[in-house]
Amino acid sequence: MNNKIKAAVAGAVLASASVANAGITWDAGEWTVDMNGNVNAFAIINDSSDTEMAVGGLANTKSNDDTAASINTGLLPSWLGFTATTRQNDIDTSVTISFQPGASVTGGLGGGGAEEHRQAFLTFGDKSWGSVKVGKDLGIFGSTAILNDMTLLGVGSQGIVGTAGGTTTTLGRIGTGYIYADWNGQIAYTTPNMNGLSLTLGVMQPWNSTASGAVSEATTGSTDQFGFQGQGSYSWTGDFAGKVWAGFFSQEVTGGLNEDRAQAFEVGVSTSISNINLVAYGYSGEGVGTTALLRDGFDATGEMRDSDGGYVQATYVIPTGTKLGVSYGVSKLDDNAADAGDSLVKENTMLTIGAYHPLTKHLNLVAEYSNVEAEAHDTVSDAESNIFSVGAILFF
Repeated sequence: MNNKIKAAVAGAVLASASVANAGITWDAGEWTVDMNGNVNAFAIINDSSDTEMAVGGLANTKSNDDTAASINTGLLPSWLGFTATTRQNDIDTSVTISFQPGASVTGGLGGGGAEEHRQAFLTFGDKSWGSVKVGKDLGIFGSTAILNDMTLLGVGSQGIVGTAGGTTTTLGRIGTGYIYADWNGQIAYTTPNMNGLSLTLGVMQPWNSTASGAVSEATTGSTDQFGFQGQGSYSWTGDFAGKVWAGFFSQEVTGGLNEDRAQAFEVGVSTSISNINLVAYGYSGEGVGTTALLRDGFDATGEMRDSDGGYVQATYVIPTGTKLGVSYGVSKLDDNAADAGDSLVKENTMLTIGAYHPLTKHLNLVAEYSNVEAEAHDTVSDAESNIFSVGAILFF
């Protein structure tokens, strides 16, 4: 992936004053305005081989036929973002607002699909003491895992919702290697870059715990105490460049018979030498569930379930500029005594092979194949999907 597309991906996923330089800019009085985003769509064929599926499983099941076709956006939604920056009283300030229009419907008079509004935040700071973010943006825990996921330019898994389009995005590797960072209301502080070392700590809007399908849940997220997320990273440059990071998630969850603190920890590394990039990532948690934060994290009695997972990935850029990649990941969810005989998902796994060709410095052509398997604790409700996709994604 060339540097222009790298910057555009960073801007689309982690839009902030520090990375909002990839788009179209103009001056407006004391402000510099940056309009940036992407448009993408993929032709997707999903071949499923089973009629039963684990509750919380990400491999789709067949219904009238074992295949389903769709035209849909990939893991990244189509995106239009605006960032305005200025410096006043020795303070850098910015504001970011973005829109994500839907790209797929499954019936007439659908109006073009759903629309999302994932970002609305401000930042202020200075390179001497760091910066503060206030508002809604991508969460901290899991954010670097998704930014390093090669399926960010493609499709990956189509997820729980089905196989025939009509969604704003697919899942990529979410739920098959990491938990989704999602879009959180937050007040977060990031230190200045200290010779490659950077730390971020956020006070977050607390969330409710949720359940997939028939999995019973007796807990709700606490609304009287904030959640907390943080991440530290160290980056280095040179012929052997890379980044290592570690992060955490913590939130009190009340309800049922217990009051517990859901928490998780993560660690990852991304290294590059010549045209090769290698990524390894892992996480472990209690009460955080799987796929989405606090999803299926508690059983019907209010007891926390343990979960863990991770992914490994290798990409290589051939002389034509095409990036070839392979990645494998797993997300596991333990059961409790109260789950005996339940079809709760035990693990979701995905193997992805992809080719990403920069036709121009802004436009990538993409082809992917993903094999997704969902295994249930009852050993009966297992499912498997093979997903083929081709399409294009253009950043500006």
